[in-house]
Amino acid sequence: MTINQPVKDIIADLRFRGLIYQTTDDERIGPWLCEQPRTLYAGFDPTADSLHVGHLLGIIMLRRFQKAGHRPIALVGGATGMVGDPSGKTQERPLLPEETLRANVGAIQRQLERFLDFSPGTASAILVNNYEWMSRFGYLQFLREVGKHFPVNVMLSKDCVRSRLERSDAGLSYTEFSYMLLQAYDFVYLYQHYGCQLQIGGSDQWGNITAGIDLGRRMIGVELWGLTWPLLTTSEGSKMGKTEAGTIWLAPDKTSPYQFYQYWINTADADVMRFVLFFTEVTPHEYQELYREFERDPSERTAQRYLARELTRLVHGPEGLATAERATRFFFGEEIESGSDDELESIFGDVPSGELPRNVLDEPGLPLVDALVACGLAKTKSEARRLINQGGAYVNNRRVADIEKRLTAGDLASPSIIILRTGRKNYALLRFR
Repeated sequence: MTINQPVKDIIADLRFRGLIYQTTDDERIGPWLCEQPRTLYAGFDPTADSLHVGHLLGIIMLRRFQKAGHRPIALVGGATGMVGDPSGKTQERPLLPEETLRANVGAIQRQLERFLDFSPGTASAILVNNYEWMSRFGYLQFLREVGKHFPVNVMLSKDCVRSRLERSDAGLSYTEFSYMLLQAYDFVYLYQHYGCQLQIGGSDQWGNITAGIDLGRRMIGVELWGLTWPLLTTSEGSKMGKTEAGTIWLAPDKTSPYQFYQYWINTADADVMRFVLFFTEVTPHEYQELYREFERDPSERTAQRYLARELTRLVHGPEGLATAERATRFFFGEEIESGSDDELESIFGDVPSGELPRNVLDEPGLPLVDALVACGLAKTKSEARRLINQGGAYVNNRRVADIEKRLTAGDLASPSIIILRTGRKNYALLRFR
């Protein structure tokens, strides 16, 4: 990662990308950030053992600030994760066991190290866990040192609290109500120990951010700053990172590089140019060129392919991108060979499948007619023969016209899998165990 010294005008870049929703001082924040390198932070609560697409913009925002010459702090909420943030929620989050939280914190810390530069230097990133300082407080001590600085009427006026009280039949528990105090104190602690003066987050975090700014003023008389980006939703109003198949995770063992790539390839035309600005390093000139290509023929999905490539490379590296693009070519007819079982399972996980004992591949082999029936691509042997005769049967994307074709170990596309296809898009996975 290239880090600029002296600092560059990050606010101008964020405005170009539409990534500023609110700041504590629109006129002063740009010059303030250009004066000298600043330390800022964003938080990530460990509600799972991986971050997901919904966290990706926060990670990229920290990267942008670091590349502009500022020092980012990535805070993993080992303490706040034990409470649960009520912001944007209509009901209370389930409380996770402490051992689960500890495991999640460790996994997320390892993930964040892939995106930020922690090597020694002026803008070296810092990784912290707020459990380190919150666990030292006793209940009475926290009330005396922190709680006394929070007027309840101010807390009740925050959107994240007021909207929850108005819309939820269950109301708001004292535990969730206290979340704001914990996050606010994080900001003060990070200022005192790391010189952190800026907190960034999604627009739903504005109440928590301003609570920290207010606490800094009341407790220690300092001016702190806040900046939010727009809440990340699709043009249909749904949250990013959710599909019919489930959450799109950043961990490859939970969402494969191919599935991750396909998520972005399938971005709606109404969203894609906005997401290119939000998530990639596209320059103004490159953006205009891409936008012209997109307008000329949206069906080419040029913008979607650019977005998918850039984000898959960022999250899964060049090797993950190569795997994802190779898998995509499989669906466009490229011959399938020399893969791994895990790779093919992730690519073809949603297609019909079957399993047969491996010894059926021993000589003389398994008749292709029987294989097509076994995996559900043909209902009967007669239908299977007709498909082969008409040139519509494929083994690992190679057309087979021989009605007598038998499958042997030489036809395996991976140690234990053969991919069968009929027509242009009807795939099936056949395992041999």
